[in-house]
Amino acid sequence: MKAALLALVLAGAGPGSDELFALYARGQYDEAMRAGAASGTAGGLAIAARAAMADAMMRPVPCLDCLKRGEEYARRAIAADPRAPDGHVWLAAALGYEARIKGLVRARLSNDPAEAKQNLDEALRLQPGNAYALAALGGWNVEVVRVGGKFLANKLYGASLEQGLALFDQATRAAPRNVAVHYQIGLSLAGLGSEPMRGRMEGALDAAVQAPPETAYEKFVQGRAKELLILSRRGDRNAFDAKVRVFQGYP
Repeated sequence: MKAALLALVLAGAGPGSDELFALYARGQYDEAMRAGAASGTAGGLAIAARAAMADAMMRPVPCLDCLKRGEEYARRAIAADPRAPDGHVWLAAALGYEARIKGLVRARLSNDPAEAKQNLDEALRLQPGNAYALAALGGWNVEVVRVGGKFLANKLYGASLEQGLALFDQATRAAPRNVAVHYQIGLSLAGLGSEPMRGRMEGALDAAVQAPPETAYEKFVQGRAKELLILSRRGDRNAFDAKVRVFQGYP
């Protein structure tokens, strides 16, 4: 997907695709959001949404307004071109993190989990090999099972841990050297708190640490992957669980 983002053609005035993505890659998120929004194109707005999400994730405390900004850009990207997958991916990401701040009841009442899945399904229909969408949908399955339990997760949403793990495998095959994809997989598995999953979780985090970061955000999450890996291997469960909750965006 990273190559696809770099190859986006942003029509109209303003920065070209490489220049706009470069703003995001350097961590100039405010500039990327302004320029992406000003472009009025699906590609530019998707990069604005991605920049808003990176900005939100890198803040020391959860920021619902920041996530809402990412959601707005993503919805505008979809409106500009529903056939472009990136807007669907970042909308699902925004809704998922918003749900963690709002809480399970409010998120379900506003239909956030179902809408997130619909957008990830659409992204994969449009681009079956989209590593971010594959990893996000795997994480969606894992999170729904973790929060609702195996029975309710399957009954209400058709989610399962098995589906989540299979999607993670597809994501890593699609982007074997992508820091952010490996990190998201490791972080999702870390939230399960399951000893049988520890080896797989540590493997994903180690892959995130070993892969070459290509953006400021990837450098940031690589540092987080190192923190989690150290705590897990040290066996400091309380500190590990506390970090996982913070990194997952819970207040």
